[in-house]
Amino acid sequence: MAHQLFDLTGQRALITGSSQGIGLALAQGLAQAGAQVVLNGRDPAKLAAAAARLPGAETLAFDATDHAAVRAAVDGFEAQGKAIDILVNNAGQQHRAPLEEFPPDAFQRLLQTNIASVFNVGQACARHMIARGRGKIINIASVQSALARPSIAPYTATKGAVANLTKGMATDWARHGLQCNAIAPGYFDTPLNAALVADRDFTAWLERRTPAGRWGRVEELQGACIFLASAASSFVNGHVLYVDGGITASL
Repeated sequence: MAHQLFDLTGQRALITGSSQGIGLALAQGLAQAGAQVVLNGRDPAKLAAAAARLPGAETLAFDATDHAAVRAAVDGFEAQGKAIDILVNNAGQQHRAPLEEFPPDAFQRLLQTNIASVFNVGQACARHMIARGRGKIINIASVQSALARPSIAPYTATKGAVANLTKGMATDWARHGLQCNAIAPGYFDTPLNAALVADRDFTAWLERRTPAGRWGRVEELQGACIFLASAASSFVNGHVLYVDGGITASL
């Protein structure tokens, strides 16, 4: 009985930004729980390579920052009779620079990639979920939804917005049968963090700062995603689940 609560057989999950890193790991975890996964990215070649690593995966290429393109892609996919039951809004970007020197064009890209994409894909999928009276939306926030570090203030602002947009989605859409929640990863060994992983001083600081004493492994996010995508979380809404080795719990 307990196992059935987490069974995603018969569910279809769209994961944005899933050509690599956290997005691909989450897709793999959802597939292992029984879901039919749909990989998304902007680069068809990278998307095809990722799909080759996940037998049975479908692909849906679109730019999550382009509202019209997202709407057309999602509506077209649904029109084929392929209902999107679970959405994981994972597409994201980082740019590091002192705030007083932060390039305005980089700031705008972060706003579009990290916030607008969540609105664009969330709205497009929710329209269909609302009509069916059910659906799961999981937004990828960050430990930076609650904390800040030097040189990433705009990224911190975007991830704070993702956490609050998640609460707004739940407030508007829970009455329609949707559960809208977020996962907030701590520091994980991903392509986005490759420079930090290679920085011995930063890694030493992180190991001292994190109660678990290490970088996270991307597969350690899969359980949280399966929980929020499954019937096990049927009365969980507007929640931000930190998966961070205890970093937000400790001074």
